[in-house]
Amino acid sequence: MLSFRKGLDVIRSFGAGHRRQTITEAASRTGLTRAAARRFLLTLCEAGYARSDGKHFELTPAILTIGHSFLSGMGELERVRDALLELTRRLGESSSAAMLDGTAITYVARSPAPHRIMTVGLGVGTRLPAHATSMGQALLATLHPRELERYFEAAVLERFTAHTLTSRTELAARLAEIRTRGYALVSEELEAGLCSIAVAVPGGISAGSLAINLSAPASRVGAVEMQARFLPALQEAARAIVLAVPRS
Repeated sequence: MLSFRKGLDVIRSFGAGHRRQTITEAASRTGLTRAAARRFLLTLCEAGYARSDGKHFELTPAILTIGHSFLSGMGELERVRDALLELTRRLGESSSAAMLDGTAITYVARSPAPHRIMTVGLGVGTRLPAHATSMGQALLATLHPRELERYFEAAVLERFTAHTLTSRTELAARLAEIRTRGYALVSEELEAGLCSIAVAVPGGISAGSLAINLSAPASRVGAVEMQARFLPALQEAARAIVLAVPRS
């Protein structure tokens, strides 16, 4: 099982800015020895999930079948995507849905606006640190105290901007506020110039807890407008998802 987990770490080491890697780069990004990274990369090539020119390695489209096995069994994501598309149509801004994945969030649906607002390309499968994102904070605020304690034990609260919350005390206080008011508002905590507001979807979906958000350039849409105009639309979308997704 440990070997399987390390193999997944190698797959995850590929991403924006790291589509092609040498063995040394993969080893550095995963904490593996060069010999171990080489074995995993060659195994991925033999299975058809990666290819190499002799020096660099990159994933092949076949890797998408792994995520598709998860997504194809979740018909309710169609309802989530419908809700996100409606948010983008109404407000003209990007909308996303994500689930908590360890100390990160993983995007499971997205409706991008025509204008790009982040330097990192976002899409289904993108992972971002929970502590610095609105959806991450919204989901962390729903955790049972024991689950939240495990999160803090495992999380590295990395600083991304001058506004990032990097101490347990700061983040715990923020999560308490979110529980009280029912939404998370993050301004330039992950990336300068980016503002985002999120709510957790009551009951989530079959695979677990879910949050949805709207994001926009901080220079164009401030916190006051997000609360006044974006929050009611988000809350309405969350209710629509709850009604549309079958409950067992």
